[in-house]
Amino acid sequence: MTTVVLAEKPNQAKSYAQAFDKSERKDGYLVVTDRILSDETFITYGFGHLVDLYKPEDYNEDYKSWDLKQLPIYPNKFLYRVSEGKNKQFKIVKTLLDKADTVIIATDCDREGENIAWSIINQTKINKANKIFKRLWINSLEKEVIKKGFQNLQDDSKYYNYYLEAEARKKSDWLVGMNLTRLYTKLAGGSRPLNIGRVQTPTLYMIYKRNKEIKNFQVSKYYELGAEILAGSEKFDANLTPSQQFKTKSSLITFRKDKGLEKASEVGIIESIKKEQKSEPSPRLFSLSSLQSEMNKRYKASASQTLAAVQKLYEAKLLSYPRTDCNYITEAEFNYLKENFVAYRTALGSKLKLVNPEPNSRYVNNKKVQEHYAIIPTKKIPTSNEFSKFTDLERNLYAEVLRRTVGMFVRKYYYDETTIVTGVGAVKFITKGKTPLKQGWKLLWGKKKKSADILPLIQEGQEVKVTFKELEKDTKPPQYFTEGTLITAMKTAGKTLSDKEYQDLLRDVEGIGTEATRANIIEKLKKDGYIEIKKNKIHVTSLGQRLCRAAATSKLLVSPELTAQWEKKLKEISKGQYTEEQFIDQTKHFIDSLVDNPPKVEKESVNESLGTCPKCKQGQILDKGKFYGCSNYKKDSSSSCDFTISKTIAKKTISTELIKEIISGQETKVISGFKGKTGKTFSAKLKLNQENKVAFVLWDNAPKVRKYKSKSITK
Repeated sequence: MTTVVLAEKPNQAKSYAQAFDKSERKDGYLVVTDRILSDETFITYGFGHLVDLYKPEDYNEDYKSWDLKQLPIYPNKFLYRVSEGKNKQFKIVKTLLDKADTVIIATDCDREGENIAWSIINQTKINKANKIFKRLWINSLEKEVIKKGFQNLQDDSKYYNYYLEAEARKKSDWLVGMNLTRLYTKLAGGSRPLNIGRVQTPTLYMIYKRNKEIKNFQVSKYYELGAEILAGSEKFDANLTPSQQFKTKSSLITFRKDKGLEKASEVGIIESIKKEQKSEPSPRLFSLSSLQSEMNKRYKASASQTLAAVQKLYEAKLLSYPRTDCNYITEAEFNYLKENFVAYRTALGSKLKLVNPEPNSRYVNNKKVQEHYAIIPTKKIPTSNEFSKFTDLERNLYAEVLRRTVGMFVRKYYYDETTIVTGVGAVKFITKGKTPLKQGWKLLWGKKKKSADILPLIQEGQEVKVTFKELEKDTKPPQYFTEGTLITAMKTAGKTLSDKEYQDLLRDVEGIGTEATRANIIEKLKKDGYIEIKKNKIHVTSLGQRLCRAAATSKLLVSPELTAQWEKKLKEISKGQYTEEQFIDQTKHFIDSLVDNPPKVEKESVNESLGTCPKCKQGQILDKGKFYGCSNYKKDSSSSCDFTISKTIAKKTISTELIKEIISGQETKVISGFKGKTGKTFSAKLKLNQENKVAFVLWDNAPKVRKYKSKSITK
């Protein structure tokens, strides 16, 4: 009898093999033996997706040229092909699966993992009828967890509906993307595609709306009444209560006159002093979204950088499964974390004592854990040598997860909150101050005791001098999205809807996108040139703005409502209450409504100049389709100019905003995401050299591997 284990990636397969007694590496697979394995056992793997959906032109060459008359594009049957460059590994997997009696699906334990496995299996066209399909479902790559998982394999039929759900999602996204991208691009009459996506477009529109609110925000002044309280030789500030904002200074003056507060100062009475001891529990455990938000807030890490870092730590067997939307654990995890408390505490350099030995529902709830629990450390603690090999981001991320975990077991943060009410006639002023008592979990972040909020010792009924302060303030615009706050906004998008049914629905399905896809969505918006990051703030480019104005002609394309409708049905597919076919029909109906009644889309200004040509000083830099070039490019005259800039440099899409900077002679900011010939990514600045060629530029403290200082990247 033969058993084949299908892993998602080589590293995952390697981790499985290392858990067994013996393993031998072969070309594209491993042979393993162990006392718990009764069959001849092989472990093989994909490189993530080995199989892709056909593109429209694969069905019909006519689709290479975009034409509104071709829409809608609906394949009679969706077809798949082996991804480019992956044929060799696919053949190895196919050969092994063909001879297997039992197939153990051991891809990532989520919908995407199930989809990857069954896409490969179906593409091999093996006879599935005479095979047994089992599922490995674990949350850690630790040796003992892997072995326990293989001893407790489940029937894959329990998870097969996840594959059907993922297929419905994938096919519908294909239909929306291929049809509506062509529709809106052609309606706009542009040379650049306007990429429409079920999740990508409403995400972009959220950023666009926020940017518009900031741009259109009108700063206005307002006034508040405050006071400085003098009690003996001690001073402290107070605010009017209930709080009031005055639109004009004259209205504040009128208020003071009406209340008999016209003098600069008055005698007041301390009417009440309330002292209350309060406590604050440690932060909740991390889901992927909350970890991405925290790492962006603390370390300015992008969502994709955080995902890559936590994935690496997972593969290093230091953290649990990363793509989780849950911030709870079960009692089983709580117990092993408690057993390892001292090791975690020591790794943080802390001496805090374990004072909460029993599960707390703030962190531990068996009913809240479905597919995966929160991101927590495993039992393995890295050595100093292992830890030194990680990047700064990986080390910081691991420490943040440890802090959240240890915080669950240590003392709460305790403080005294003192509230003082001072009366001046019928007018009241309030002062609040906090006095830390026990720092508790805050010491894990190096919080130190502060004395600034400590109020003076006074008594009720004491007379004090109250000096009034007229405070002039400005209204504040909304904050720009960062990648961290955008991740949170995507997860909580349902709260922006007016329809309570959709609010409740999106609360259940965690907003728009999934834990596994949100980082990729943001990265795609960057790659397509729709957004750019400046000082950790997200800005929509001119191309992104045009896409948003076009997509706004259909409300469903730019609001979370469409996602809510689709997610509800997708969840029903995973529960066996709805079918993939019904879902596809629903998607087609939506596409038909737009194709049959095309929206009025703003036309692209084809002659929009990005600036004066830096070479000939006469022409204008225009979008030439596949590149940006001088308006005098290849003209049959003495004024012909050959200046061009590629739209993609080292696999990185260059936005029009960056082009404007380059042709004006400026040096751009540091741009990340370039990819060299070896496949390694790097960061660099761009600038025109003396020959008017775009070149990579090193910057101070640039890593030594980035040797691109004078390398020209345009012809």
